[in-house]
Amino acid sequence: MQVNPIQLFDAESSTYTYILSAPDGSGAAIIDPVDRHLARDMAHIARLGLQLTHVLETHAHADHVTSAGRLRAMTGAKACVPSGCGIPPAEVQLEDGDLLRFGAREHIAVIHTPGHTAGSMCYLWRGNLFSGDTLLVDGCGRTDFQGGSAADLYDSVTRKLFTLDERTRVWPGHDYQGQSVSTIGWEKRHNARLAHRSRDEFVTLMAALELPRPRLMDVALPANRKLGLAHGI
Repeated sequence: MQVNPIQLFDAESSTYTYILSAPDGSGAAIIDPVDRHLARDMAHIARLGLQLTHVLETHAHADHVTSAGRLRAMTGAKACVPSGCGIPPAEVQLEDGDLLRFGAREHIAVIHTPGHTAGSMCYLWRGNLFSGDTLLVDGCGRTDFQGGSAADLYDSVTRKLFTLDERTRVWPGHDYQGQSVSTIGWEKRHNARLAHRSRDEFVTLMAALELPRPRLMDVALPANRKLGLAHGI
């Protein structure tokens, strides 16, 4: 039985949020929720008759504030975060290879993919990869702060993500070009930053990007390390 994630978008930060639901409706998980869309996300959960049991973060975000803490308080869901991201209020500190179980028979596989940040994680569920900022459609996340490393990101993508079944659907954490989903096979062959580049070539490319500092970084990072419960936005 094919079960598709619900993909929701925040236009201000170009962030995707995902809701995953068990086919029998017995449980649900949300990935990378955005604080300003708390009401929207709760409305989706209520409309579909879902019981939210897990709130997942792919990393500590620098461009928006999470609603993880508020969702946990409203629903009783567990907050689940990468153990290397410094988010101590979350009760579940994830490690590479963990399995998160929800609903009657669902599970999410946890894949540690350092590079965008030192603690970044991707999540695999029913042939769907939620790749955060590690792998974007035709791109990848920046690697110049939060313990980021272009060399580590290259290894994470080529040695872990690109070894998945090529039919695996890639659901990115962000998109700035109107793209919503891809596949591992397409990204292996066509990704503008990673395909057909050596590790050294990729490191050189990323070092030359000179990207601007995220506008909300000084607010978002401290807030997200507290599951979004203390911020001034």
